[in-house]
Amino acid sequence: MSRANLNDLQAFVVITREGSFTRAAAQLGVSQSALSHTMRALESRLGVRLLTRTTRSVSPTEAGQRLYQSMAPRFDEIELELAAVSEFRDTPAGSVRIQASEHAANNILWPKLLKVLPDYPDIKVEITVDYALSDIVAQRYDAGVRLGDQVAKDMIAVPIGPPLRIAVVGSPEYFNKRPLPKVPGDLAAHNCINLRLPTHGSLMQWDFEKDGHELKARVEGQWTFNSSVPILRAAVAGCGLGFLPEDMVAKELADGSLVRVLEDWCQPFAGYHLYYPNRREHSSAFGVVVEALLYKH
Repeated sequence: MSRANLNDLQAFVVITREGSFTRAAAQLGVSQSALSHTMRALESRLGVRLLTRTTRSVSPTEAGQRLYQSMAPRFDEIELELAAVSEFRDTPAGSVRIQASEHAANNILWPKLLKVLPDYPDIKVEITVDYALSDIVAQRYDAGVRLGDQVAKDMIAVPIGPPLRIAVVGSPEYFNKRPLPKVPGDLAAHNCINLRLPTHGSLMQWDFEKDGHELKARVEGQWTFNSSVPILRAAVAGCGLGFLPEDMVAKELADGSLVRVLEDWCQPFAGYHLYYPNRREHSSAFGVVVEALLYKH
């Protein structure tokens, strides 16, 4: 089989896995039009339709699904063998793909890897921000980051950060117009800034605990965002109360641009863990990344 045929099959595998010509083209470093031409040529050469295209998604036909199930593992094996060969290099090399929440990416992965990666120019790291808790195996990530109590039992999980704590915060200007809440029930009278989770499309509950008593509050307000940075910005601007990780608002609490409330109702909880399948051999590059991220008490 010619190299061109192998490239066409690899492109087909990526399109099927991603379910999108746009994402596949970005991953392969080609244009969407070139990728569409490649798939039409492959289907013409095989004499069978492999993909069903709609305006929103791409899915394999029955023949395409059979080809994907046959070819995808083979390309995975090739990648693993190439990674194994790279072990003979004098310095670690390879690509590591990690899925994480925005907060974990900004506050854990970025600062820790920034200290190490300059010493390993042949290691490439891709970090994807994703709140949806997607399947890292199906999405071909090497690892993911979740809170300690969210990690699946069949995964290896190592701590990469300290216990976390939430802070309920608002600006001094906001509290000039409203009384400070004393208990979570008082939040009903406040303009709270919500976070919409992509996992189920629902709004995140505000979880509280005091003296062993747990309380889940569903809050309301004028603003809703799907990431935490805009919530911080809105809270500083006096738009309402934010429910944010303590370390994310440390600077604003220190300089007085935010005021903390309900602190006695916000208890520490399990911090971030890096998790990955225990059935896969990992490259030396992955080992460098794991070692750099490990939380050392």
